[in-house]
Amino acid sequence: MTISSATHALSVNPATGETLTAWPWATENDVDRALALADTGFRQWRTQPVEARAQKLRDLGAALRNRGEEMAQTITREMGKPIAQARGEVAKSASLCDWYADHGPLMLQTEATQVADAVIAYRPLGPVLAVMPWNFPLWQVLRGAVPIVLAGNSYLLKHAPNVLGAAALIEQIFADAGFPQGVFGQLNATNDGVSQMIADPRIAAVTVTGSLRAGAAIGAQAGAALKKCVLELGGSDPFIVLNDADLDLAVKAAVTGRYQNTGQVCAAAKRFIVEAGIAEEFSRRFVAATAALKMGAPDNEENNLGPMARYDLRDELHQQVQATLAEGATLLLGGEKVAGAGNYYPATVLSNVTPAMTAFRQELFGPVAAITLATDADHALALANDSDFGLSATVFTACDATAEHFARNLECGGVFINGYSASDARVAFGGVKKSGFGRELSHFGLREFCNVQTVWKDRI
Repeated sequence: MTISSATHALSVNPATGETLTAWPWATENDVDRALALADTGFRQWRTQPVEARAQKLRDLGAALRNRGEEMAQTITREMGKPIAQARGEVAKSASLCDWYADHGPLMLQTEATQVADAVIAYRPLGPVLAVMPWNFPLWQVLRGAVPIVLAGNSYLLKHAPNVLGAAALIEQIFADAGFPQGVFGQLNATNDGVSQMIADPRIAAVTVTGSLRAGAAIGAQAGAALKKCVLELGGSDPFIVLNDADLDLAVKAAVTGRYQNTGQVCAAAKRFIVEAGIAEEFSRRFVAATAALKMGAPDNEENNLGPMARYDLRDELHQQVQATLAEGATLLLGGEKVAGAGNYYPATVLSNVTPAMTAFRQELFGPVAAITLATDADHALALANDSDFGLSATVFTACDATAEHFARNLECGGVFINGYSASDARVAFGGVKKSGFGRELSHFGLREFCNVQTVWKDRI
């Protein structure tokens, strides 16, 4: 029997093209039931002491570790992440639970102010709708859900249609940890279902990680409903290598920073802006190190690169590569779709990329690096900021003063000096410009979905 994508979301193994599971789309009644559960769960959960909520996060980390291999295999099977990286995602997500359990309650304590009888309290907002992407099916969910539920909110997940097995398993892990029903929920909503949820008064706020188009559409709906919204919409992050950089370290970081998760990372290095004095040597070493990466079945631990998550994304990436070459760039490595089953695209390096070209102006969400020549450090900074995006940036230099200058002047949410960009529970993550607004992780992420309430006694 043929199952229609109009009635079901299809989970397809990107390494083989095999259809794994057909998930029915949520109906209006399904959405209403999910909203009712999230609302009821919130009203019960918010009454729990923060220490009790923190203990549930410890239980969540333990439950996740208990199902860690099952989760890693699900991620690899559904979106093609190399299995060693999938296991790393699980471990990082479990550690996130522990960190917020240990440190979050202190961040939510009532704070004194400069007014003797006034304090600031952090209260939960209510059910939060989360629209999440497929590239980190577990980490993207938990890095939002863990602080959101610790603050006393409930969390309702609309996950990407190709990773609904992971979504169902996350929901089960929350249940394994003993979370009350409705504190965490997930459903396979259509775009109309998302709109229904945003408009519903039971949803208090919205968080989105995804494409610029999705963020703009959902952000507009949240704005129309006067609801708090956090958007993380990806980027075209610059990786700047100056003449005094340690090239061995820079090349190693460049390869990891560009090709982890087969290049499907919002904060990955994408535009390599290299100062003229070392451009030729950097390019030579970078191409050699990139060519040494192993591409193949993602369940083989020896492989660094798996398939791209969807065939349409591979086709779009290839069109961007071809357009950039037609605009005058030079192909140093890769550049052709791999024949046969699976959505494989080789590690690709383009050079002589200028600001007018597709690979410079658009986000390359896959295993393609674009190298641009900078005449000097000032030119490198100008090139880095010449983008609609502003998520993160990397700078390799031996000079602390130069690094500080770049950090002050780069238009992005995170600057990484002599190391590739990453997310970590202990520091804030988010962007500016068209990379979105709001922050995840650290105390900033914990308080994003709190009512920052002033309580002032005896004000007459």
